[in-house]
Amino acid sequence: MPDQKNQQVIDLRAALAQALGAADAAVAAAQRRHAAAMERRERVAAAAERQKAQLAQARDKRLRDIDLRHHDDLAALAGAAAAAGQTGAPGAAGDPWDRWQPTPGGPGESAPELRIGRLMLPSPGGDRDGPTDLEVPALVPLLDRGHVVVRGDDRLGDEVVAALLLRALGTAPPGTVRMTGYDPEHLGGALAGFAPLATAGVLTFVGPSGLTGLLDELVEHVRRINETVLAGEHTSLRELAAATGRRPEPWRVAVLMRPGKFTAHEREQLERLLRTGAQCGVHLVIRGLGVRPIPGIEVIEAAPGDGTRTSGAGDLPIVLDPGPPAGVLTLTSRRIADEVAAGPAPVALASLLPAVEWQESSAYGLTAPLGDSPQGTEVRVTLSDYPPHALIAGPSGTGKTNLIYAWMGGLAARYSPAELAFYLLDFKEGVSFARFAPGRRDPSWLPHVRLVGVNVNTDREFGLALLRFLSGELRRRADAAKQHEVTNLAELRADDPEGHWPRIVAVVDEFQVLLAGRDAVAGEAVNLLEDLARRGRSQGIHLVLASQDVSGIEALWGRPALVAQFSLRIALPRAKRVLAEPNHAAESLPRYHAVVNADSGAYPANRVVRVPAAGDRTSWNELQHRLWRHRPPDLSAPRLFDGDAIPRLSDSPDFAGLTRNSDGAPVVLLGETIDVTARSARTMLRRAPGRNLAVLGTRVDEACAVLGTAARSLAAQFAPGTARFSVACLDPDAGAAVEALRGELNPADTGFYDHTDVDWLLEDTAAAAEEAAGERPHFLFLYAVDAAPAHGGSVRRILRQGPERRIHVLGWWRGAGLLRDTLGGQASRTDAIGAWVALDVHGSELAPYFPGTGAPPWYPRPWRALHFDRSVHRGAEVIIPYGPS
Repeated sequence: MPDQKNQQVIDLRAALAQALGAADAAVAAAQRRHAAAMERRERVAAAAERQKAQLAQARDKRLRDIDLRHHDDLAALAGAAAAAGQTGAPGAAGDPWDRWQPTPGGPGESAPELRIGRLMLPSPGGDRDGPTDLEVPALVPLLDRGHVVVRGDDRLGDEVVAALLLRALGTAPPGTVRMTGYDPEHLGGALAGFAPLATAGVLTFVGPSGLTGLLDELVEHVRRINETVLAGEHTSLRELAAATGRRPEPWRVAVLMRPGKFTAHEREQLERLLRTGAQCGVHLVIRGLGVRPIPGIEVIEAAPGDGTRTSGAGDLPIVLDPGPPAGVLTLTSRRIADEVAAGPAPVALASLLPAVEWQESSAYGLTAPLGDSPQGTEVRVTLSDYPPHALIAGPSGTGKTNLIYAWMGGLAARYSPAELAFYLLDFKEGVSFARFAPGRRDPSWLPHVRLVGVNVNTDREFGLALLRFLSGELRRRADAAKQHEVTNLAELRADDPEGHWPRIVAVVDEFQVLLAGRDAVAGEAVNLLEDLARRGRSQGIHLVLASQDVSGIEALWGRPALVAQFSLRIALPRAKRVLAEPNHAAESLPRYHAVVNADSGAYPANRVVRVPAAGDRTSWNELQHRLWRHRPPDLSAPRLFDGDAIPRLSDSPDFAGLTRNSDGAPVVLLGETIDVTARSARTMLRRAPGRNLAVLGTRVDEACAVLGTAARSLAAQFAPGTARFSVACLDPDAGAAVEALRGELNPADTGFYDHTDVDWLLEDTAAAAEEAAGERPHFLFLYAVDAAPAHGGSVRRILRQGPERRIHVLGWWRGAGLLRDTLGGQASRTDAIGAWVALDVHGSELAPYFPGTGAPPWYPRPWRALHFDRSVHRGAEVIIPYGPS
């Protein structure tokens, strides 16, 4: 039992020991596990700490990267802003004043924004360790964009206005910005630096009471632009300029300097302009006035330092630039004024010419472009039944001759010589029209030109001759129209297609010279002009009269019907009186521009045209030579009358046509008539009383020229041995001219005499004059008859009895009274002189030799003479003695 109990104790102890060992083992294992867990915990914690550190490091790196990218992006954006500012305000829009110069853009280019100062953008410093401010141009939109209101500091605000205006002027072509200043407080003093612009019309000032009128005029300007320029095709002038490449109207900038209180009407007009003006090129720069903020208005609050703010930049600070230096402002204004006064460069003549020449018919009229309008469209001018005739006016130097060239070039390129004929006359001193006729250096001519008269300022008779010629052509056409039972040129051409019926355009430059004074020439010229103007329209005869000023033409006084026929009016810059009286559109025209008006000058019919540079000889010659090469083969050169040139007998068609015919009455040629057809003045020496010729005056060269022409023309009509010539020289000054005749007259038929033997000649000839007529005529050429007074009786007998016996005296007397002495004194009859040529003899001295009770209207002129022949003339004619061949 005890052993069992001991055994049980031993077993229990063993079990307990075993359990204790197991427990110890479990505790040890647990401790090991705990230690392992603690180790793992420490490892996890360490790993967590490491991860945390790594995350913090990555975070810090990421933040640094973000900061770097932010810095770079901000720097790039700031640089781009600065570059954009420079690009948006290039040249004169943004350059500093110390190197500022005008840099006008092209006609179709958009106006840039304008710099007023520096916009201070915050950005990191260059070393990335502290903030600084980046300077960017502060720009303000104005032209084509909106309006500007300047408030704040008085001095700075005025400088901002001056800077904006000067930059706007410098970025636009001269004359395309027109400013109006309203400064009631300082009476324009705030804009004094721009005063030189006023001389060219670029700047005008409005008085203190003129605000209402200014605003009303600008509103009307906007209405006109919308209605007639934009016309629903474009939304703004900026869009139109971009589409067409040209700006049709100048910008209008109204500068209102502290305008004060507005009336209700003025406020309404101001609001209209602020809403609608910019799209029509009307802009307001307002100083010291608050306006309701609407889109398109830039408000500038001027303040010192960086305190300036603009509505476009928000709260970003702006440091204003200093105002433009006075010297830069004044010098620029003067240069712009000079360039505006000189006018823009003209376009090329080629812009008027058609692609294919000579394709038009003139049956119903003549139409050609004269140039282009400010909108870029052609301005076409028509001569037809209405308007039939044109008046052109413009002071010297405004391009009147150039305009005529351009018009002629446009017509000549469209109508062939069969459709159009020009007759050109220039009364001013010069040869403006000579290029249309063949010359020594250029043998070509404009094929349409039939007559050119130049240097005729002292030969008003040539203008009268042209009008007489046109009157004759009018009668010819009217007679043809009656024959064909039609009423106008178009119907005549349709009924007579084989006839030659071109439209005639007669251009008379400085026509007032022809009509000056109240003499017979002016009176007849006005009558002919009135008839041609009234009836010429239906027969295709059109008059173009050009003058520097129409106001002083006395011959037109009391002739309103004549002026009314010229319904096409063309006014060049500063032209007076050619447009209707209230129409002053020409006063502000630039050079190479004109107002074309086909309604007698009424304002609503105005069209402004920019005229090409047709006066350039190179471009004109290119056109003329091309047309000349295509002229019809049977077309003759035009008649050129040059008042400064002395005609030659060898060039006379009448002299070339003389033939030897001893049976008919001989013809004496004396000189060239002042006539359209270059006709020679002539006298017939028939077997009839009085068929003698007297040359009167003291000018030796001219007297010898007349007698020499007479001798040569007579000699050309007689074969050797069929006529006798006797030449007596009683004035030594005529000796050279008489000697020249020796080589041209047949010596077998000619005798030469002087004071030593002239008595034999006169006595023998006087005796022959009392006998029967000889077999051949005898022509006595007596130089200075009055130098042989002792033989006056013999000369008188020859003069009275010789012509019936084929003895004719062609003598020179050195005064009209000396001829009267030869004839027998003051009471003697003068019918023994049937024809005479007066040189430097006044008309009153010629009364005894002129029919009726009056005297011919004659005032001596160099190398001109007055010819009268009792048998054919109703009045005397002016001639030009032929010069040496």
